[in-house]
Amino acid sequence: MKPAANSKRPEKLSAIQEITALVAQSDYCFILNYGSLTVSAFSELRRELAKVGSKAKVVKNAYLRRAAAEKGWIGLEAVLEGPTAMVTGAGDPAEVAKTIVAFLKKNDKASVKGAQLEAATLSAAQVAQLSELPSKDVMRGTLLGTMLAPATSLVRVLAAPLTGVLYVLKAKEEKDGSAA
Repeated sequence: MKPAANSKRPEKLSAIQEITALVAQSDYCFILNYGSLTVSAFSELRRELAKVGSKAKVVKNAYLRRAAAEKGWIGLEAVLEGPTAMVTGAGDPAEVAKTIVAFLKKNDKASVKGAQLEAATLSAAQVAQLSELPSKDVMRGTLLGTMLAPATSLVRVLAAPLTGVLYVLKAKEEKDGSAA
C-alpha cells in the first residue's frame, strides 16, 4: 500500500524543522557549494565560522527552499542546485563573508553560490565584495567621527573670539609687567 502524499517520516520532519529554525533565527544565510571538501576541511570551516558566531550545515536543497520560503526569502531558488551547505547566524555578515572567502582561497574545492541578507539576495560576486567591506564596528566608528567633526569645529569657532581676547589680555599684562 502506497503512503499518503502528505505523510512524512519523523526524521525528515525533524530535519526540516531544524533547518527552518536555523533560518528563522538568522539575519543572513550564505549558500555554499561544498563540492568535494573533505570532512576535516569542512570541520575547519565550522571552527572558523564559530569564531564569528555562525554555523555551517550541509542541507538538502528542498529543505532549505522550504525554510527560505517560510522566512520570506524568495531569491534563493536560483542557487539551490547541487551539493549545498548553508552558513547561518546573527551579527556582522561582512565578518562572516571575510571568513568564508578566506577559507575558500585555501580550499578551491568549494565555492559561494550566493547569500540572503535580510531582504536582499546576493550573488557570489556580491558576497566577495561584501567580504572586502570593513566590519560594522569600524563603519560605526567612522560614521561617529564624521558626525562629531562639525560639532568639534563649531566649538572651535565659538571659542576663537574668547581665546583671542585672552591672548590680548595676556599680552597686555606682559607688556605692563615689563614696563613696570
